Amino acid sequence: MSHDHSHGHGHSHSHGVSADADRRWLTIALVLITGFMAVEVVVGLVAQSLALISDAAHMLTDAAAIVLALIAMRLAARPPRGGYTFGLKRAEILSAQANGLSLLLLGAWLAYESIERLIDPPEVKGGLMLVTALAGIVVNVAAAWCLSKANRSSLNVEGAFQHVLNDLFAFIATAVAGLVVLLTGFTRADGIATLIVVALMVKAGVGLLRESGRILLEAAPAGLDPEALGAELAAVKGVAEVHDLHVWQITSGQPALSAHILVDRGGDCHAVQAEIEVLLREGHHLDHTTLQVDHAAAEGHCLEPHGQVYRSV
Repeated sequence: MSHDHSHGHGHSHSHGVSADADRRWLTIALVLITGFMAVEVVVGLVAQSLALISDAAHMLTDAAAIVLALIAMRLAARPPRGGYTFGLKRAEILSAQANGLSLLLLGAWLAYESIERLIDPPEVKGGLMLVTALAGIVVNVAAAWCLSKANRSSLNVEGAFQHVLNDLFAFIATAVAGLVVLLTGFTRADGIATLIVVALMVKAGVGLLRESGRILLEAAPAGLDPEALGAELAAVKGVAEVHDLHVWQITSGQPALSAHILVDRGGDCHAVQAEIEVLLREGHHLDHTTLQVDHAAAEGHCLEPHGQVYRSV
């Protein structure tokens, strides 16, 4: 006899309120960034500063990242229908992937341009650089604060936040470079500042790709060891064997688990199932679970189990 059980999520209303708040904060950040970006492009061309132009280019990707995040949030909020039984929740993970990749591509272009400028530095107007960079710091602090108010446990929001945060670092580096140019005339400071920002962009981009890639590849949530969990479930009183144990994330912050549990002959399947569900929910924050529970003597189940088999000692 088998028992299939799954927990749904009963937080749709509160989640909807939170999502609406997230969208508001992202929209405010978007308005701040696009308004300043237009000004910076003009000033960067006048000052002939690659650091300023690169900051403006980065701000363009910031704006694109936020727009992509907003679109992904709309898609993820759609209810499941047709063949999409989980809905479009992973649209947010695809958005995080796109944000990570754009950081790496933009970083590669800026690295090339900055090295060229280190070899043959153009005349740079340090005063304009400094003033514009200081204004950019204010705008990006405001935008980063707005995004920090949104739910950063979502990789989608985190991707947009990383874009803006790296842009803030870029403006700080540009301000320092502008001050150096203004005081010493050392124009290569412009290219050096850009290379520092490139390093930060690569670090953030790789992190986003790694975390979103884990979700797309159905890896277990970070910090959760499936082998240790399997051994823990097999140690529950009355459990003879655990196999077909799968732990993954539907999207960031939404882990799920499925497993086939074999109970000792004569054991109470319902009681074992209830105990395991409590253990998973309270011990590991896994409340979206699907457990198939059978007696160990039952025939015809999982002749070839997928993955490791865990047995009580």
